[in-house]
Amino acid sequence: MKKTLLAAFALLFTLCAAGCAEGRLSVVCTDFPCYDFARQAAGDRAEVAMLLKPGVEAHSFEPTPADIISIGEADLFVYIGGESDAWADSILEGFDGADAPTALRMMDCVASPIEEEGEHHHDEGPEYDEHIWTDPHNAAQMARAVGEKLAEIDPANGEVYRANAEAYAAQIDAIDAEISDIVSNARRKTLVFADRFPFIYLVRAYGLDYLAAFPSCTADTEPSAQVVATLIKKVASERIPAVYTIELSTQAIARTVAEETGAQILTLHSMQTLSQADFDAGASWVSLMRDNIEALKAGLN
Repeated sequence: MKKTLLAAFALLFTLCAAGCAEGRLSVVCTDFPCYDFARQAAGDRAEVAMLLKPGVEAHSFEPTPADIISIGEADLFVYIGGESDAWADSILEGFDGADAPTALRMMDCVASPIEEEGEHHHDEGPEYDEHIWTDPHNAAQMARAVGEKLAEIDPANGEVYRANAEAYAAQIDAIDAEISDIVSNARRKTLVFADRFPFIYLVRAYGLDYLAAFPSCTADTEPSAQVVATLIKKVASERIPAVYTIELSTQAIARTVAEETGAQILTLHSMQTLSQADFDAGASWVSLMRDNIEALKAGLN
């Protein structure tokens, strides 16, 4: 334990030396959407860190002591506020008043969170699907919210943060317009997911129908043979050209459906996490959504 704490403080010192010494803000984010929106809004005026490393499963992530120290020392902590980072609220509650970091909960930045389907609810109320960023309308709101929060923390550079966020939101709005055009001119309106399903916000935003192997993104069991048969029947009877999986998928279910129907397997990036290769290549919400656009074109036409 002593060695773990020493390593955590060493990491904190390194982060501070890299960012604080240059007069930049320190921003800590839980996952990739938060990280991407924060770095776009901050530009070169903040050191932005992501706790969920590339290739790591979001739903099983647990923060380390070093992560908790980083959160406590950050000028801004950005998190979704859903099931995968429910631990964040507990950590924030553990800080004493004045020592608590400024935090931005992204679920509070969108107008209409969607209640989870097929999930058990806690006594305090319903659970909401956390994948809010898959709807470009929400994503634009999230980007602007980060810019506004950074401006509150660092008023001297406030207009820069707001301008950066607005510029990125404009790119997101362009993605929205392109998807709307694709859907309005598509031959079909149904997407088949032979995988977990983190896209309820996306399909509802554009009036698409869907059929999925799992009702959400948190399932940890295999679908029944009847479910797989239903997917195969749907794809075959409607001659659907593609079935979808998400990033880092084993594609086992998709391969079964593809072998039976001849459909191609395409990836839709949920962006909650991403591969190391995509991260190293500088992938962003916009670039990954552009890949999604190409996949949507192939599946809907």
